[in-house]
Amino acid sequence: MRTSICGAVAMMATIAAFSGSALAQQPAPTTPVAGQMATKAFLTLDTPIAVIVADPAGKAVLDKDVPGLTDHPLYDSFKTLSLKELQPKMGGGIGDDAMAATARDLAALDLTKKR
Repeated sequence: MRTSICGAVAMMATIAAFSGSALAQQPAPTTPVAGQMATKAFLTLDTPIAVIVADPAGKAVLDKDVPGLTDHPLYDSFKTLSLKELQPKMGGGIGDDAMAATARDLAALDLTKKR
């Protein structure tokens, strides 16, 4: 196993050497920092619920389209899930219509503006 990992690392180094500055020009990935939402221009049904709630406009969408979600007694246990991951676990508590409305309303948000 060690040989194949070393070989893979060597291959990646070779590819990086040939691609030169192309790798250096790639933007660094953004990740959520404690207390901040990741720098991201949009929220989706695949975004963790806690990230959506961290944005006031995102929380307002959830409160409107999926009432009671952010106040649910088990919120802390599912806030790291996305709505797509949570829906099948809610036993019909989040319907397809609510998911469609949430997707539409989240897509309409302009998160590039300062709040």
